[in-house]
Amino acid sequence: MNILIVRNDKLGDFITALPTLYVLKNYDKNNKITALVAPLNKELAEFCPFIDEVIVDDKAGSAFALAKKLRRYDFDVSITLFSNTRVALAQFLAKIPLRIAPATKIAQVFYNRRVIQRRSQVKMAEYQYNLELTKALFSDISLEFPKPLCAFDVKKEDIVVFHPGFGGSSDANFSLDEYVEMVDVVLQQGRYRVVLTFGPDEETLMQTMRTKLEGKDVEFKISKEGIVAFAKYLASVRLFVSTSTGTYHLASLVGTPTLTFFADTLFASSKRWKSIGDEKLQKHYMLPQDEQGRRGILEEVKRELKVF
Repeated sequence: MNILIVRNDKLGDFITALPTLYVLKNYDKNNKITALVAPLNKELAEFCPFIDEVIVDDKAGSAFALAKKLRRYDFDVSITLFSNTRVALAQFLAKIPLRIAPATKIAQVFYNRRVIQRRSQVKMAEYQYNLELTKALFSDISLEFPKPLCAFDVKKEDIVVFHPGFGGSSDANFSLDEYVEMVDVVLQQGRYRVVLTFGPDEETLMQTMRTKLEGKDVEFKISKEGIVAFAKYLASVRLFVSTSTGTYHLASLVGTPTLTFFADTLFASSKRWKSIGDEKLQKHYMLPQDEQGRRGILEEVKRELKVF
């Protein structure tokens, strides 16, 4: 069966789709699995052995242009994990025989198998909602997948990574000065190297942190070699500390323990956005809006870092 999976948004969102792609391929190795992804996720999608083909959607073209691109592949079925009117209309115009998607938004009229999920109720995590959609195609499919889903043969090094940026994809984070406090806690142990990592467009943020940490024994790493190279690096460290952003999902994807900050709301909580990695390796903190509560969580995080 020739199957299209649509998840063409941010890095973390795409990583929540990877178990879905895996279980569909694992169900029948003859299934051809194609992923429609955003440009930033192309390299990671091509790296995954359970994805046979990758289509990049730069979102610059119309639904008609996307439909023309999809029509070339002769898909039997599509499963859209997160929909909008453009991608829904494109699949309708591409005449994909079976089009599966959650029964939400006006876009649902363009699908012919709609699944009621009510994701806003957060009865399960985002990646679990994604997996559930596969049952609309194969009722007997196993939803089990390996953890880590993407593994690298690398040696673990005694490194704790802090990733203070978030690119607007998270609803809660500590301040840069609060990150400095956390870094100091790890440095005082004398057990780990401390590395601060940054995305390719975060050079200004990196320079700000250099200034704040001047004179301290820390390293700085900006990710310019590509997402797979960065994932391989994260697989080699002992702990990854960040807000709930794409890099958190990337670290968990490759089996690295994570310590992560979430907004104290159901919509942005760890209940919804926990990563696809082993839950025993994930430590989640909800950041309240009030200063006293926030400070209390920071002290709790620092105590956790002292004994890591």
